[in-house]
Amino acid sequence: MFSKGEKVNHLQHGIGTVRAVDEETLIIRFDHGIEECLTEDVDLIKAVEQSINSLHFYSPIDVVLRSQAAAIQSVNDNWGVFSKSLIKLLPHQLWVCHRALRQWPTHYLVADDVGLGKTIEAGLILWPLLSKGLVKRLLILAPAGLVEQWQYRLREMFDIRLTIYTPELDKPKSDYWNTHPYVIASLPTLRKNLNGRHDRMLHAQDWDLLIVDEAHHLNASEDQGGTLGYRFVQRLIEHQKFKSKIFFTGTPHRGKDYGFFALMKLVRPDLFDPDKPVKPQLALLKDALIRNNKQNVTDMQGRKLFKPVTVYQETYQYSEAESAFYELLTAFILSGQAYASKLNSSNAQQAVILVLTSLQKLASSSVSAIKRAIQNRLNNIITIKDNLKFLEQQKEKLDRLVAMMDDEIDASLTDEMQALEERIVEHSAKLLLMEDEKPRLEALLATAHNITSETKFVRLLTVLDERYEDRNVLFFTEYKATQSLLMGMLQQKYGDGCVTFINGDNFASGVKNQRGESHDLRLPRELAVEKFNLGQVRFIVSTEAGGEGIDLQDNCYSMVHVDLPWNPMRMHQRVGRLNRYGQQYPVEVITIRNPETVESRIWDLLNTKLNSITDALSEVMDEPEDLLQLVLGMTDGKLFTQLFSKGLSQSKESLKGWFDTETKKFGGADVIQTVKNLVGNSQQFDYQSLDSIPKRDLNDLLPFFENILTYNKKRIVKTGHGIAFNTPDPWKTDMGIKPKYDGLVFDRDHKQVQSAEKVIGVGHRVFDLALKQALSLIASLCLLPQLEKPLVIFSIFDRITGIESNIGKTLAGVCWGGNSDSSEILFDWQVLDILNQQHSLQKLESSHFENNVTSEILADCLKNSSRLLKQNLEQFKLPYKMPEIDVLAVCWPKKIVAERQVFMQAVN
Repeated sequence: MFSKGEKVNHLQHGIGTVRAVDEETLIIRFDHGIEECLTEDVDLIKAVEQSINSLHFYSPIDVVLRSQAAAIQSVNDNWGVFSKSLIKLLPHQLWVCHRALRQWPTHYLVADDVGLGKTIEAGLILWPLLSKGLVKRLLILAPAGLVEQWQYRLREMFDIRLTIYTPELDKPKSDYWNTHPYVIASLPTLRKNLNGRHDRMLHAQDWDLLIVDEAHHLNASEDQGGTLGYRFVQRLIEHQKFKSKIFFTGTPHRGKDYGFFALMKLVRPDLFDPDKPVKPQLALLKDALIRNNKQNVTDMQGRKLFKPVTVYQETYQYSEAESAFYELLTAFILSGQAYASKLNSSNAQQAVILVLTSLQKLASSSVSAIKRAIQNRLNNIITIKDNLKFLEQQKEKLDRLVAMMDDEIDASLTDEMQALEERIVEHSAKLLLMEDEKPRLEALLATAHNITSETKFVRLLTVLDERYEDRNVLFFTEYKATQSLLMGMLQQKYGDGCVTFINGDNFASGVKNQRGESHDLRLPRELAVEKFNLGQVRFIVSTEAGGEGIDLQDNCYSMVHVDLPWNPMRMHQRVGRLNRYGQQYPVEVITIRNPETVESRIWDLLNTKLNSITDALSEVMDEPEDLLQLVLGMTDGKLFTQLFSKGLSQSKESLKGWFDTETKKFGGADVIQTVKNLVGNSQQFDYQSLDSIPKRDLNDLLPFFENILTYNKKRIVKTGHGIAFNTPDPWKTDMGIKPKYDGLVFDRDHKQVQSAEKVIGVGHRVFDLALKQALSLIASLCLLPQLEKPLVIFSIFDRITGIESNIGKTLAGVCWGGNSDSSEILFDWQVLDILNQQHSLQKLESSHFENNVTSEILADCLKNSSRLLKQNLEQFKLPYKMPEIDVLAVCWPKKIVAERQVFMQAVN
């Protein structure tokens, strides 16, 4: 007969506790939940108390293995520190993982600063969930340019394999969404409901977890409602297609409370609603919003990782020919603006202004960039009759570009906008910019041809020798024509093969070599990044396509802004390619500009304004530099475009007054208060509590793995490339398990390991099978000669059933010293430390010990240890509504057996 509270073992479900007894069945609580099982299908397990009463000691290796496995699972469920990966663990990343894993389902918006490792945080969160089977279906949505980067990083760093969504494979008969469990997709692609795609997703099996990168693109406004991407995700959420959700963004608030709380509603529909008052919802942010600041980030020893960025401003003067061109272009643009103001159609006005703005931006990059665009535009005007149909098509593209300005996909982060700007200048010939446009374009072109050398680039090469001699350098420019020009100049001075490039289509045209010959180059961005990071080339020139999703800090800390983008946020994103974890030196940045241009004068005013915002932030909170990025993220990019384009018509004397009027609300009191509310009500890692994070890593798993192989009569062979072993027979029942493994390492930093596939930890199939086998053992009492004090190990769980949780059980321990004052409460990682110190367990059997300990002493130790733990449960900060304690094992030290009289006196 079975009784309530007894431990039983079920072949399929494992070890559980009897909750109720029926005639032929038992209601049993297992780790995964409640099951009703036939009585004949379960075996009774001798409880610890029964083993104590009968003095039944198990083999030490059985008890230690079971306890080690439980400790490893407990630590990893809480912190993810034992998950297999190739990355060094950082406190803020582990803390984000800890917060996300505390409850399941989980719903968070993670708004860490740029460069703090959102992909790493995602991987750390994923492995414990994947390993335990809580996540069997995963969907990740990212900007189009970052999809391959996510796939690559999760594969190489974590050995997590994702399928990139391919629209061609998603057909009505293919059942795509049910046959691909782990998918990463482009949000711009997936948001479009082509060929019934959304209905197929709605009827597919639900996903366990949705991850959204750059979640601020899911935007909604009070007057226009949600964007296409927002409505797509909202529809899936309203149909309860996702059990859990984790969103990532560095700019959660885009300046409008409505848009921010609309985003938060996607994360937690039960807490947030953009149509409800803001103030009551602010206090709820701590339940769903995480933000860590770059200035506070440390390593595991508490040393700050990021150093201040130094920016040097370098100037140059136009040559006489360049000045003539600049003045003529300025007059051309101003005439075009005046012409546009007289047009009757607002759409026509907007289109003309867009073309003129594109001309101005091209000119601020390089004469080469604008000269090519003007030449092509002039050619189209001359042949307009022959190209009428083509130009009509281009006009339609221009209209779509105007509409794109309000789209949720921030094209400024890729080459898409810059490429379109060049094309509309060239192909909108039917759209007149002014009545006498053709002769004025011809005059511009003739003046441009007088420029034989651009002083900006001559000065830039001089600066390289003055400040960045013998350094690897990252250059950023907005346009491909400027990119090709600079690459050619670098090769002509420093030799062929000194430079590589990144742009949106992996193609650079007309790049001159050292002999002055022009060549077209093709190179995937991944290969360009690899060549630069390995030091195979000294320079890399990137357009905005490299502003996100690439890491270049391994071999470089020097950057040059060849041209200045019209949005300061893009400056921060560029610098984020170097100023990120792993950077060994303070990052140095050079900006190069002509102080006589309107663009330069506006940048001076803008920098002064940004400094005043930083000062205002510093008065109310710490880390003003990091928080400035939040302010910039709240600012509509159109403000900066208007400053540069409309500022062209202002005189030197009137510019400052006009600028102050235009930027009156930029970084004002309302914005400062919003930042204060956002940061003050979000969760963030307290670096004063660094000691709460277990400073343990994969090498702490090796003692357990050696024990489990010994238990299975196998052994580890250590080689120069890692470890090798023959797979135990009990593990071979799992599909895909190899008969032998070689070259595996319990080391994230092993020099021979190039991929996470060779790293062994939680998530590796072999290691997970080892854990599973050890957790199925039933041993609970043993004698250990290397203990200093009795060790009582407990499992804490939530008495309330029906609640899914990633942290099903938390391990704790008590080192009992005879009374409360001489005893110590242990966290799971501390229990593991003690168990890892026990050696030669296979050789130790209970018969080897002088067995003169009494059941009374053991029972007294267990009772007092249990009482002590209950009195101190609050220090574990458990995520349980009604925590219950269950004893897992009692390990008794041999030396106390030998000194029985002394210990009995201490107990009494």
